[in-house]
Amino acid sequence: MYTTKALKSLFLEYMEANKFEFSPRELFEPVDYILQLGGKRLRPVLLLMSYNLYQEEVSQSLPAAYAYEIFHNFSLVHDDIMDEAPLRRGKATIHHKYDINTGILSGDVMLIYAYKYLLDLEKKEAIPEVLSIFTKVSTDVCIGQQYDINFETAKQVTIEEYLQMIELKTAALIAGAMYTGALLAGATKVDCQNLYEFGLNIGTAFQLQDDILDTYGNAATFGKRIGGDIVQNKKTYLVLIALERANSTQREELENLLSSRPIDEAGKIEKVTQLFKELNIKELANKKRDEYHLKALENLNDLAIDKKKLIPLKEVADSLLQRVQ
Repeated sequence: MYTTKALKSLFLEYMEANKFEFSPRELFEPVDYILQLGGKRLRPVLLLMSYNLYQEEVSQSLPAAYAYEIFHNFSLVHDDIMDEAPLRRGKATIHHKYDINTGILSGDVMLIYAYKYLLDLEKKEAIPEVLSIFTKVSTDVCIGQQYDINFETAKQVTIEEYLQMIELKTAALIAGAMYTGALLAGATKVDCQNLYEFGLNIGTAFQLQDDILDTYGNAATFGKRIGGDIVQNKKTYLVLIALERANSTQREELENLLSSRPIDEAGKIEKVTQLFKELNIKELANKKRDEYHLKALENLNDLAIDKKKLIPLKEVADSLLQRVQ
């Protein structure tokens, strides 16, 4: 079996050999730009790992891995436009570096090329099901994004609604990538489904960890401003569990803080964080994250393969939740 590092290297080599060096450059240069900004390459690597559980040589699955990475970055391009975000991975977003029309059109062509790479797979008999699962999870991402937008103005959001949103927006594409890798390698439908469920659970745990780090992380290693979700009044898991547990006085204070945009942002972050401390929110969020992590590991244990082969996947799952706090 390949190591995780070796699979990532193989994928990056494939990306480099398949750059979007087409005309007109006004359309395709931004595609290369966003794809070269880096990132974890989580979805393609997990797809390759799923394939490698059942087949030693992974080259036939590289186009599918690229398709998932292209779609993921397409969604980021359009998300950045909707969020009016100036930066992505420390660099200018496409619509800031170029313009909004370029961001929309270059994003559109990325979505089309994601399907093109899936249609180019060597295992032609698998293409209909590959396209079916890809269409499902890519639609889920869009549904999750709309829910996220709806939550910004909703007066009330339940914890269950929030967990459903992050499953759709973040975890579904990870799940689809893992299902696709196993499918292309000839795994049983039961194993494909278990890997899909693993992706859903570890993706949800990953997003919960992101919520936690936004308040309690180390800015130098997290890569984002600590307390950014609080400043933007986002209804994260931490906020929703706090609102559920708070007494009337605490709830009123929290609701007032999270409906304001004060000049003293640091003061707002401090007050909200203090309320979180009073309500034991960090520990509760950690517990919920760990529940999803445990369910993900159970999904792996249900696979009908040599359990030694699962060690790299378990290590990736652990690493996603062990970012410096």
